Amino acid sequence: MAIFNKADIMLPREADLTKWSVVACDQYTSQPEYWEKAQELVGDSPSTLNLVYPEAFLSQGDGRIAEINKTMKNYIDRGIFKTYENSYVYIERTLSGGRVRKGIIGAVDLEAYDFHKGVKCPIRATEGTVLERIPPRVKIRENAPLELPHVMLLIDDAKKSIIENIKKGEKLYDFELMANGGHLAGWLVEDSEELDAKLDEFAKNAADGLVFAVGDGNHSLATAKTCWENIKATLTKEEQEKHPARFCLVEIENIHDEVLEFEPIHRVVFGIEDEKLFTDTLIKELDCTEENNGGQEVVLVKGDSRKTFYMNNTSSPISVGTLQKYLDTLSYEVDYIHGDDVVTSLSAKNGAVGFLLPKPEKSSLFETVIKDGALPRKTFSMGEANEKRYYMEAKKIK
Repeated sequence: MAIFNKADIMLPREADLTKWSVVACDQYTSQPEYWEKAQELVGDSPSTLNLVYPEAFLSQGDGRIAEINKTMKNYIDRGIFKTYENSYVYIERTLSGGRVRKGIIGAVDLEAYDFHKGVKCPIRATEGTVLERIPPRVKIRENAPLELPHVMLLIDDAKKSIIENIKKGEKLYDFELMANGGHLAGWLVEDSEELDAKLDEFAKNAADGLVFAVGDGNHSLATAKTCWENIKATLTKEEQEKHPARFCLVEIENIHDEVLEFEPIHRVVFGIEDEKLFTDTLIKELDCTEENNGGQEVVLVKGDSRKTFYMNNTSSPISVGTLQKYLDTLSYEVDYIHGDDVVTSLSAKNGAVGFLLPKPEKSSLFETVIKDGALPRKTFSMGEANEKRYYMEAKKIK
């Protein structure tokens, strides 16, 4: 079985695609107003907003999960989807400034993936997996008839021989994304057999057998894997070979695409009773100095006020690891934020303090995953929040 495969890809037959496509559910988690505006825009129109569970609203509980599953079935029964059988979709995402990010939609074999650190398999996590985050996501997925992907996998194709040389077939969509998301266009891949051959050859020569590194959606892919393992245990060997839940719809991108940028994921801590005591204790515990004597940089943010410190009591090779390990010892609520401006806004609230972290280097990602297993969790983001993958395609998993 190949690692990356063609899939029966489902797209809406007739819909306002700007209303149909919404950004990944794990974005804007501390900004429910973003999702409320999205709901206002969507109204009663068919939309992926009705098929996913924005994490900003997870407190709404199981009732929303049941409604999502009901809506999925309703969309299927109403014939909203058209299925492109045994296909790949090539996409171009136009971002601000006219930058075009390229990718291919297909399905990965979850048998080739393991999210546990140090496991040598073709698809590997790039950050530590927080096991407590998986069960709530499993509850959302386990009874869903469909999956909609925001998982993005990276290949280390310095020669740009795969994604950049796709032969475009029928154009499937071409539209503006909501909320400053840019533009999205997609085509069927014309010569899928040639793509299969290239991917097979690429996999054979991958360093350390690492073919795909998870660039975005680590916990979503881990959830798909967990659900598959639960289903797999109930199947015969023959049934396991073709079961739709074994294959997870993803987008693959080339880490050498100049448009693909790694951005830091910042932190905001909430629920602090004494902000000065919290800050003073952190500075003492991490031996923070204002002068750089070889320490790891972090910027402390309180509203419009910013102060740069260098952490000398380090517990990780990189700033985000040292800071995260310290925050993990505390009992405060921590949110993971894309964008300096959001950190500024959220940290201005009473009982909140923000941290800006340095920009990570994408060039060393594969080498680091091979050598160290994974980076600390929430180390990097592929672009800002509005540049994340928007839901568009779907696939049956039942």
